[in-house]
Amino acid sequence: MKKPNLFYAQSGGVTAVINASACGVIETARAHKDKIGKVYAGLNGIVGALNEELIDTSKESASTIAALRSTPAGAFGSCRYKLKSYAENQREYERLMDVFQAHNIRYFLYNGGGDSQDTANKISQISLDMGFPITCIGVPKTVDNDLPITDNCPGFGSVAKYVAVSIREAGLDVASMCDSSTKVFVMEVMGRHAGWIAGAAGLASEEEGDAPHIILFPEIAFNKVKFLKKVKSSVKKYGYCAIVVSEGAQN
Repeated sequence: MKKPNLFYAQSGGVTAVINASACGVIETARAHKDKIGKVYAGLNGIVGALNEELIDTSKESASTIAALRSTPAGAFGSCRYKLKSYAENQREYERLMDVFQAHNIRYFLYNGGGDSQDTANKISQISLDMGFPITCIGVPKTVDNDLPITDNCPGFGSVAKYVAVSIREAGLDVASMCDSSTKVFVMEVMGRHAGWIAGAAGLASEEEGDAPHIILFPEIAFNKVKFLKKVKSSVKKYGYCAIVVSEGAQN
């Protein structure tokens, strides 16, 4: 009986460390050759499986795989493709199962955020119904750091540093010209429903008066009156006001 193969794919907006996760998956699979055959990577996420465009990573050397740890972007290509329900698109699921069976794929690891975990769950359930059980595992990847049951999503650390450095530098720029020019600066950051990234901007503030002076979270309702009052007081006290706002902020 042939050893089952593993399918790995990257999904959603790539982070600075998504390839490090890919490296971990491939190296771990190679360390268990008695249980796992080949590791196939999907070209452009789950779309690679639908198009049967599979990258055979066994053809790559150990040094090439190890280099993924420090390789930016998505080495195998990513996608934003959300599978509909089985009832809405039965043909798509049947296509996936045909490809997985043709290549003896019994393990599916999807590297992504919330939608990617949903995709892995759907395939897991449908594989049971179709008599070809596949072990599906979601590999966390989202800078938003909002996946349930995870302590810290790979990718959040890099964006936290980026946001803190960016508002620090922007704050210094505005402070140097606020006497006769710009007095208010607003930086919008990602985070539709979770304010981890916006909150990370607070790392930039070391002393009173440092940027950011205001952080707006998606979890806290925006209050226009309080906001404007705080802006005016910051400008009066420090000469300028630097604001970080999450993209999901709402009243």
